[in-house]
Amino acid sequence: MLQDVQDYDAVKAALERGEEELIPSEVVYALLDGANPVKVWRNYRGLGQQELAEKAGISIPYLSQLETGKRKGSLDALNAIARALGVSLDDLVVG
Repeated sequence: MLQDVQDYDAVKAALERGEEELIPSEVVYALLDGANPVKVWRNYRGLGQQELAEKAGISIPYLSQLETGKRKGSLDALNAIARALGVSLDDLVVG
């Protein structure tokens, strides 16, 4: 039980420092239901396609094609999008 309390305290402190974040269930369920991760995270972060494309250094049409599944996306582009969204590459890549 002591380990549970220590784990709780560690996560609480990480949240307060901004090292961790709580993800709303709507985001989790959308991802589990197979929604496009780039679009889900973009919407959760409150970004439009233009804003995300600019932050990631890609074109809006390319971003749109990624979100609709028409293109897979290069590793460089997906890494740039992940950085712009503040998520890991793993969060964007559907297994």
